[in-house]
Order: sequence, then C-alpha cells, then structure tokens
Amino acid sequence: MLITGSILAITAALLHVLIFYLESMAWTSERTRAVFGLTAKEADNTREMAFNQGFYNLFLAIEVIFGVVLLTAGASDGAGLALVLAGTVSMSGAAAVLWLTSRDKRGAALKQGALPLLATVVLAVAAIM
Repeated sequence: MLITGSILAITAALLHVLIFYLESMAWTSERTRAVFGLTAKEADNTREMAFNQGFYNLFLAIEVIFGVVLLTAGASDGAGLALVLAGTVSMSGAAAVLWLTSRDKRGAALKQGALPLLATVVLAVAAIM
C-alpha cells in the first residue's frame, strides 16, 4: 500500500507542477485563459496573484516529492511520511475550499483534489498497518 500511496502522491505532485506552470508561467496565454475561463483583461489583472499561487502549488509538489524520496529511501524516523501527508492534506484542503466556495469550479476541485485525497487515505492506512 505504501507503493500505491506513493504513486498517487507523486501523480498529485506532478499535477500541481502543471498547475504551477499554468498559473506562474503561462497565466496570460490564450490556452491557459481558456482552461481557467478568463478574459485577457481578467488574466492580466490577476497575474500577480496567480504567479504567487502557482508557487504555492510548486512548493506543495516539492514537499510531496521529497517526502516520497525519503519514504522510498527507507527513512525510519517518519519524516518522509509526514512530508507526504502534510503536502497531500494541504492539496486536498485547497481543493475542498475551492469546491465549497466556487460552484462553477467544482470540476476543477475534483481534478485538483482527488489524487491527493486518495494518496492521503492509502498512506494513512499503510501507516497504521
């Protein structure tokens, strides 16, 4: 189960790296605006906020990836599991906030939150077994 949870966590991290790219590197591009349903003016007006938010997603991804590296390296102090769970719970929490506050973005919340939630559950079960 640890392997399955780690794969789910890495996949969630990779999705958050993609979100980082969209928000911090390509926010005003036509394709990214279409993904987020923004006009050119809206994208330009929110560019700094999106840039910052993108890095938040990147740092969560790095946290999860580093945690999985520690887990697979056999770190026995629990640091790897703690990092992965902190990252996946944060990802899931952010998706829950999006789900609760933006009815029109519930599809995005599911895409953003399903993998980290599954990873959290699988890794928590693996930790107590």
